[in-house]
Amino acid sequence: MGRIERGGQRAHRQTGQQPNIIHFHRVSTSSEPYESCSRTSTQTVGQDDARVNWEGTEHQLTKEQVVRYSRQIILPSFGAQAQSRLCNSSVLIIGAGGLGSPVAMYLAAAGVGRLGIADRDAVELNNLHRQIAHRESTVGIHKCDSAGLTCRSINSSIQVEMYKDGFNQQIAMELASCFDVIVDATDNAPSRYLISDACVLAGKPLVSGAAIGTDGQLTVYNHGPDGPCYRCLFPEAPEPQSCSSCSDAGVLGVVPGIIGSLQALEAIKLASGVGRPLSRSLLLFDALAGRFTTVKLRQRMPSCIVCGTSPRITAESLLSYSYATFTGAPSHDAGPAPLELLAPIQRVTAAELHKWVTSDSVSIVDVRPEAQFSIAHIPGSTNLPFSEAKPQAFDEHIELMRQRVRDAAIDTGDDSLHPAVCVVCRRGNDSQRVVDLLVANGVNDVVDLAGGLEAWARESGVDFPHY
Repeated sequence: MGRIERGGQRAHRQTGQQPNIIHFHRVSTSSEPYESCSRTSTQTVGQDDARVNWEGTEHQLTKEQVVRYSRQIILPSFGAQAQSRLCNSSVLIIGAGGLGSPVAMYLAAAGVGRLGIADRDAVELNNLHRQIAHRESTVGIHKCDSAGLTCRSINSSIQVEMYKDGFNQQIAMELASCFDVIVDATDNAPSRYLISDACVLAGKPLVSGAAIGTDGQLTVYNHGPDGPCYRCLFPEAPEPQSCSSCSDAGVLGVVPGIIGSLQALEAIKLASGVGRPLSRSLLLFDALAGRFTTVKLRQRMPSCIVCGTSPRITAESLLSYSYATFTGAPSHDAGPAPLELLAPIQRVTAAELHKWVTSDSVSIVDVRPEAQFSIAHIPGSTNLPFSEAKPQAFDEHIELMRQRVRDAAIDTGDDSLHPAVCVVCRRGNDSQRVVDLLVANGVNDVVDLAGGLEAWARESGVDFPHY
């Protein structure tokens, strides 16, 4: 444990250096490379005016750098030489969310000379339980701005570059080529394939992490003579319905914090040249059991279409490759696209449903998972969970729904001007699937809430939480 300083923090010498945060919005042409490719670290290694009074062995750290990073420099397994390499290295973090936040903060603290942050989203209130680079005061501003400010407040001597259009096909090769190490902190399949492909083509190691629910995983791709890429392990994209995001499945906030910290560690190992990176090893983390497991991975596949002996994806073809088509998923972390399964007559708006609820003339069936139903629901509604992954499990509720429609029709009378039962869910997709299933089984006089409870929170005029 370190010594506790009473009376506040130690005073740091003010360098007078202005914050060095660089913003990139537009794509450069092939003849005009990113400015970042030619920029050097703001950590002026070897420029200490007082260096004539002392000398080090095989490093060019300044006096200030020795003081700042002394607690890791004195490690025999790390040392001044590794720190010097770290201060002259560059790392690109793709995604400034739950994983990217601790990566950025720890790499800034550790002294990575040039840090790139690529994201295209703004900070939201529901980010704050896990995305620790952001604050209540930065809700609504761009994540690159928020994370950049945090990194600079930790270490003003490093260079921070921001790529506010995210990491896309138009800039993928140029960005990957401009950094020594790439960190994938994204949350969707198209981005993972694109980032991996770009790293292979640019010859850069990739630190890849994932966290969902209470589980996480970590590995290093494209490192060493036999290190596989992402496609070597997953030549076929997983089915979209099998890929969950934090906005759908949820995540315990500390889990991405742990995985992101481990990603920062792997990036430090790669940039400084110390330790053995997690190439050909997959680290699995079970938070509830407190258990880490390491699984050995296959080596690079000769048949891989990117890193194999006869690659079909090249730097030239990368621009035209359709990652959305290949994965069947959008290249963003938002919720699923709205379905259009039912006819307009089978759907109601939040305003219409509010009138029916107010007059107590409709029966509401909520098909969300029990955990979500317990967060908040419309008073008087009944929870009958439906899962797209196991739609047949809802069959046991069909007869109950049939009876509920009969009972509701009796309560409201045959002259009712609206259906007897309204099915609701979170976004209005599962409710459509349930209504379609019920109609197919002869259960009529049922509608769904268009837009789900998200629309209810926005449009009904009722104080209802949006989660």
